[in-house]
Amino acid sequence: MSSPTDSLLDPYASSRETTEGTIFSVTGGDWDSLVTEIGATKEEHVVVNMGPQHPSTHGVLRLVLELEGETVTEVRCGVGYLHTGIEKNAEYRSWTQGVTFVTRMDYLAPLFNETAYCLGVEKLLEITNDVPERASVIRVMMMEFNRIASHMVALGTGALELGALSPMIFCFREREKVLDVFEMIAGLRMNMAYVRPGGVAQDLPVGALPKIREIIKELRRDFKDNEKLLIGNTIWMKRTEGIGYLDLAGCTTLGVTGPVLRSTGLPWDLRKMQPYSGYENYDFDVITADTCDVYGRFLIRMSELEQSLRIIEQCVDKLELLEGAPVMVADKKIAWPSQLALGGDGLGNSLDHIREIMGTSMESLIHHFKLVTEGFRVPAGQVYSAVESPRGELGVHLVSDGGTRPYRLHFREPSFNNLQATPAMCEGSLIADIIGAVASIDPVMGGVDR
Repeated sequence: MSSPTDSLLDPYASSRETTEGTIFSVTGGDWDSLVTEIGATKEEHVVVNMGPQHPSTHGVLRLVLELEGETVTEVRCGVGYLHTGIEKNAEYRSWTQGVTFVTRMDYLAPLFNETAYCLGVEKLLEITNDVPERASVIRVMMMEFNRIASHMVALGTGALELGALSPMIFCFREREKVLDVFEMIAGLRMNMAYVRPGGVAQDLPVGALPKIREIIKELRRDFKDNEKLLIGNTIWMKRTEGIGYLDLAGCTTLGVTGPVLRSTGLPWDLRKMQPYSGYENYDFDVITADTCDVYGRFLIRMSELEQSLRIIEQCVDKLELLEGAPVMVADKKIAWPSQLALGGDGLGNSLDHIREIMGTSMESLIHHFKLVTEGFRVPAGQVYSAVESPRGELGVHLVSDGGTRPYRLHFREPSFNNLQATPAMCEGSLIADIIGAVASIDPVMGGVDR
């Protein structure tokens, strides 16, 4: 006969009785097996957990390091601390509501997630050519501002991790100006859900373009502070040159894209190679380096800031010519939100639209209700769309079964692919060099643990 205490036994936890009750010693993960493996080897290796918190990873990453002295002999990435289930959640929401989920994955580059997703939905709807030009130009401008903001965090936190405080202060000063632009245009500083299937949520506010021109001037002036501090700085170069080496063969084998790939000398940038949203109409350069190291990736990100400003200037010129043009597709069965206007209680549907649906037209009310609650139907099929995010190729695989919500949604997140390069970059180097190598990958864990 089993005693009452048998039900309390846990196969994964040993226990002992004390005057204060039962105390369980819980073990788990791969720690025990690792220690056993190491004890069996003749060499004296030490296993250290780096993390699971590390600022330049923009999230929670654990690195399990096997050390011989200060030399790293093995690196394993421990992920999964930030799981959100976004891809699965989006399958239970309408196509438009999906934007509010995907914007939260790579939280440093939300506009890229939104645009990639919306481009996929538009392909399935076969309305890619119907998206108004003004909407496409606004998308490009917002994405390039977002690229600057993301690079500011990458450069600032990366420098801070290596002991440089001032670059961090300068980078976040510039990022703040970009976030002010986002707040002015979208109403929010991050996770805006501003890009929608068919266009963008709302047009630029009155007086936005002169302010943007002023901010471009300020950014161009202030970027020079970090350039003067770091480029050619002896201390900085000793910490970055030859560190985190990964050549072209390594990048292509591991599926690494973005600045890490371009630091091998390959000018692979989807904005040039597979243009989307009218990028073929903009004049800019793809920045490369031939160093394959942390310093090369730093130089690329610094130079990309100026290229983004060039694109934004061209966007502002185009938007001045497109003043008053629509920012949402004309098809009323897709366009949502419709008839937005700024009222006394903030942004919402215009009073005229509300009067129509509430007072004069039952058909308009039914249409509005169906569009908001159920959403539009998307023809059955599957599609892959990709954009060049600050971290590399951000791809979206969408499957529709002909219903009002995605049947399947999967993101090809550059952070996830790029993070797999960590062992190749770090094994054989010193502990101190891991910091710079991981910071140069610039992984955002919201994209890894989606």
